[in-house]
Amino acid sequence: MIMAVASSKINVLAVTTSAGNQKHGQTLRNAMSLLTLMKKRDIPVASGNYKPLVRDLVPGITMHGITGLDGTELPNPNFSPQKTNAIELMNSIISEYPQNVTLVVTGPCTNVALLFSVHPEIKTLVKQIVILGGGMGVGNIGPTEEFNVAVDPEAAKIVMESGVPIVLAPLNVGFEAQLMDSDIKTISKIKNNDVAEAVTGLVSTYRFSFDLLSRDFAGVPLYDPCTIAWLIDPEKFSSRFCNVEIETQGELTTGETIIDYYNVSKRKPNAEVLFHVDQKWFANLIIESVKTFQL
Repeated sequence: MIMAVASSKINVLAVTTSAGNQKHGQTLRNAMSLLTLMKKRDIPVASGNYKPLVRDLVPGITMHGITGLDGTELPNPNFSPQKTNAIELMNSIISEYPQNVTLVVTGPCTNVALLFSVHPEIKTLVKQIVILGGGMGVGNIGPTEEFNVAVDPEAAKIVMESGVPIVLAPLNVGFEAQLMDSDIKTISKIKNNDVAEAVTGLVSTYRFSFDLLSRDFAGVPLYDPCTIAWLIDPEKFSSRFCNVEIETQGELTTGETIIDYYNVSKRKPNAEVLFHVDQKWFANLIIESVKTFQL
């Protein structure tokens, strides 16, 4: 969200939240606290569904802590959320700006799946969807299951089969999108910048979580910003159009994204899948984004 707000190339029309790393009430508060920190209370925020479509929520506290954003003390929100829910807010904005709105999903696909189920006609008005989720042969909560998809695989399946143009940023590219210790140190030295202080705490805590899991990374992978970074400069990524299916009933693989890299199935590609990113450019983009909030 910080990168999107900072970019002159992106107009953030709204923020919607859902249950994911934490329960829906906490994720709503986190989004509003971040916008308060960035002094962007004019951006409308709405809460979405309180649970996955058909499953119970299993919050991702292992990596992100009790609050979902452990590592810093964010300000209390100084504005109120929209009275309407996330689904109706998205429907209203997309209808107002047909073929101009990109939906960016950095959590479970629950809200977008509900939007398409309640308002199926809206699918033709969405420009594209950029999703952080899935992985080709890798996982972070199972051998081949990524958290965002595995939390609500039924929702991910609905979205992947929607026919809307999709860009998928799986773990494969997320693993390359790293901040090195030197980058974190650079951010920590930015003066008179509350956002820099918060990012330093958040990323440092996240790095500690990776270290506890003995993940062998030189730096700390930041998955979510890949979505916004791609919107800012897609040329910094390498990608491939693939057919992507979501497993919802597997005994060992529920929540897996089946990315058909070599088109073995002969099914029509339904997503542009990102596989590689220029790491140094990515890290510098984060640093420069944070600097824009200097007082």
